[in-house]
Amino acid sequence: MDAKKRAAELREKLTDASYRYYVLDDPSMSDAQYDRLFRELQELEKVHPELASPDSPTQKIGAPPRDAFRTVRHTVPMLSLENAMEDSEFTEWYQRAVEAAGGKAPEFVVEPKMDGTAVEVVYRDGLLVSGSTRGDGEVGEDITDNLKTIRALPLRLKGKAPERLEVRGEVYFPVKDFEKMNEELAARGEKTFANPRNTAAGTLRQLDPKLTAARPLRIVIHGLGEVKGIRFAAHEESMKRLAEMGLPTCAKHLARGTTEEEIRAIHRKWLTGRDKLAFEVDGVVVKVDDFRLREEMGFRTRSPRWAIAWKFPPREEVTQIVDMTVSVGRTGALTPVAELKPVALGGVTVSRATLNNPGLVVKKGVKIGDWVTVRRAGDVIPEVVGAVTSRRTGKERDFEMPKKCPVCGTAVSWPEGEAIPRCPNISCPAQVKGTLFHFTHALGMDGFGEKIVEQLVEKGMVKDAADLYHLEIKPLAELDRMGEKSAKNLLDALEQSKDTTLEKFIGALGIRLVGESTARDLANHFGDVALLMDTTVDQLEDVPEVGARVAAEIRSYFSAPANRRLVQRLLEAGLHWPKPKRTEGGKFQGKKFVFTGEMTTMSRREAEQKVAELGGKAASSVSKATDFVVAGPNAGSKLDKAKQLGLKVLSEKEFVELLRS
Repeated sequence: MDAKKRAAELREKLTDASYRYYVLDDPSMSDAQYDRLFRELQELEKVHPELASPDSPTQKIGAPPRDAFRTVRHTVPMLSLENAMEDSEFTEWYQRAVEAAGGKAPEFVVEPKMDGTAVEVVYRDGLLVSGSTRGDGEVGEDITDNLKTIRALPLRLKGKAPERLEVRGEVYFPVKDFEKMNEELAARGEKTFANPRNTAAGTLRQLDPKLTAARPLRIVIHGLGEVKGIRFAAHEESMKRLAEMGLPTCAKHLARGTTEEEIRAIHRKWLTGRDKLAFEVDGVVVKVDDFRLREEMGFRTRSPRWAIAWKFPPREEVTQIVDMTVSVGRTGALTPVAELKPVALGGVTVSRATLNNPGLVVKKGVKIGDWVTVRRAGDVIPEVVGAVTSRRTGKERDFEMPKKCPVCGTAVSWPEGEAIPRCPNISCPAQVKGTLFHFTHALGMDGFGEKIVEQLVEKGMVKDAADLYHLEIKPLAELDRMGEKSAKNLLDALEQSKDTTLEKFIGALGIRLVGESTARDLANHFGDVALLMDTTVDQLEDVPEVGARVAAEIRSYFSAPANRRLVQRLLEAGLHWPKPKRTEGGKFQGKKFVFTGEMTTMSRREAEQKVAELGGKAASSVSKATDFVVAGPNAGSKLDKAKQLGLKVLSEKEFVELLRS
């Protein structure tokens, strides 16, 4: 057999073996046999370079190292899911979902929520062309070469492939493989890893893909982004079809239910069996199965209305409080912190835990010296649940909140009705450190860890975020664990951070109650930081998802002269962003559009952007104030409501013609 035919045969055998092992869970050959065939293909492609192809299994061994990750903008935003931590929260969501679905309980699909890191993989005409992290939901990091090393992920889809297929999934580290790796590291006297989730995330962000290839990461596909050239009517159907194409989907783990009790039974089943699984799970995801109904139910700013992550009760352990201290956050909040006897909890050694606020210290009856139950809230943040009073000896001591800030000595402010006391001194070193760390993190500056920020503040080199842009290489290089090269890297990161976006800039300011999602809403609504700074509370409340409390915090922030000066100094330092493409007085000025159903010539996001560029606004719901409803195939209740109200309904073709006219 000639080399070309043999290489094609080997590629087919190896690809089929991976499909049977990872997707069908029905291995067709041993690991040793797979490795032998793999090495044979490697040798063939080495001797005959012209035989190499981008979809060859040998491409999974890793590309050359890269200097840094490029960014990728998601065609369809990767939204977060609403969380239900308690049974009552799921009940509330279920009732809202039924109401949003028209009053009749829809068919739900339930799948385990794997505890890994979210990614997107894009196939064009069946060939894997890119992969990225979730990032902030709008923009992620390009990790294509690293994702290609995951054996379960096909480089080319089986059978007839769609023109474009964006799939979303979770990359995870199998529990047994993780434990084995830690045992080997410990035997060699090397540092072990804390938990599978963080290890998976770190492995995906290796600049050298060969390091990623050396670890046995897995992936499971559980959702879709943009799709062209194929249609799916429902979630379960889509997962089964994707599995037929060779993708490792969640299809084999899906369960169905309609009533609340049916879904509860599925939740209990996964909860009781979680420790027997090959992967870590921290809950289940409940989704409406029907895609058309999802369209009708719509989205909130941060999450879809048709899905929720119903978390499992957090893991708990008992340990002793040896002391209580107080931390001061970037907003001046004073939070009691329990210093604990170290205890292993969910794969992490915990030695500190939050008590949330002083009122809860009293409510929970916790004292210094108490034995307490500690849990990781949402399997992430350690918190004290309560005291084990039966173990008290009488030597325990009450905790009292300080009357003065433990960092700067300023008298603490504790307004009536507020749960948390605050340090009112915005120059308090703790607040400055917290604000700076938040600022550098929000703008993606590598290298500005907590230790560096602490030194910058303690040595008086930086008093606010604007001072960062006046740092010089020599003083930086003299900091602990620094040098000229590291100092230059920090200055380079600062320079690169100047080219940003308005939403990142707003988020980086650290305004209370303004997270990534709200910052994005504010940027999209106002388009200019000067307009945002001078807006009223009433105008702020016109922004979707911005209520009275958030509006008041934003207004309060920009009313402070020091904060207005900070913004001006940051702009003078060179921070800038693309101006939104808006046409004042454009053909759509003052017009409101609602898009429903599927679009074929462009994505909905592209359509909404074109409306904004011509002076109009895109809304998520139909009302009397709506001027145009653009309806594609499988349009749902929004189209019905538009007809009832006698609104102008356009097909996608008519919308495109309107754009061109």
